[in-house]
This record gives sequence, C-alpha cells and structure tokens, in this order.
Amino acid sequence: MSKVGVIMGSTSDMPVMEKAIEVLKGFDIEVEVDIVSAHRTPEKLFDYAKNAHIKGIKVIIAGAGGAAHLPGMVASLSPLPVIGVPVKSRNSIDGWDSVLSILQMPGGVPVATVALDGALNAGILAAQIIGASDSCVLDKILVYKEGLKQKVIEGAKQIKK
Repeated sequence: MSKVGVIMGSTSDMPVMEKAIEVLKGFDIEVEVDIVSAHRTPEKLFDYAKNAHIKGIKVIIAGAGGAAHLPGMVASLSPLPVIGVPVKSRNSIDGWDSVLSILQMPGGVPVATVALDGALNAGILAAQIIGASDSCVLDKILVYKEGLKQKVIEGAKQIKK
C-alpha cells in the first residue's frame, strides 16, 4: 500500500491540512502525519526528508505559513514529489508570503504548489500521483471525478426548475 506523508510547521496548520488527510483516507491511502518545523526543528526536517522514501512514503504534502520554508527545504533533500500547501497564518501577509515562498522555487528543486489553504487539492494531487502506478487508487479517482461531474449536472437541473 502506498503512503503519503503529510507534514506541517505547527499544530496551528492542522485545521487546513486535515482536508488533505481526509481525502487521502477516502481513497484508502495510508497517511503519516507529523509536525516538522523548518525553523524550530531543522534536524528533524533533514531526517524526515532524507528518509521518507525508505519508510515507504511515495509523496510528501508539506503545509506551512508565513515564510513557509518547509516544502522547499523538504524538496531540496528528498527524492520524492513534494506538494506545498501555503497556509494563511496569523503572522501572514494575507497569505502571499506563504504562496510566494513555496511557489518561487529555483530550477532543479520543484515543489508542486496548490492554492492558499488548498490542502484538499494537495490530497487529490497526491492520490493522482500514486494512481499513475496503482490501478486501485486510479479507479477510486475515476469514481471521485465522476461524482464531481454528477454534482454539477444535478446542480444545473436544480436551477432550471
């Protein structure tokens, strides 16, 4: 079974990151959740990023607010795909500092970046990455996408009444 690592800089990020955890569990993907601060626990960050693939993790979702160095630092150390979730925190400049810190990575150190507080999409993207090589997950993604389509069709029917 594939596993996704969901990490964040502090417990205050959990309400946002919970959406990624929920959607991944909905696809029956194992999730490992941890607090890994780029600035307060750099040794833990280095250990986590360098060894996540050894623990069976296939994708890392990293959420961070403010200066938001966690996703980029993890990507610089890990061979795994990293999805960054900019989190609008209390010390943030409307979230733009987080978005730009994650989005503006130098060549050679990619971080797939979702919208501000976009943990739901991060979870779906992680599932799609895993689904590229796991047909069981791919089938669940196809069902999920069909469900999205049906919601739109039903919504359209409701407004035409």
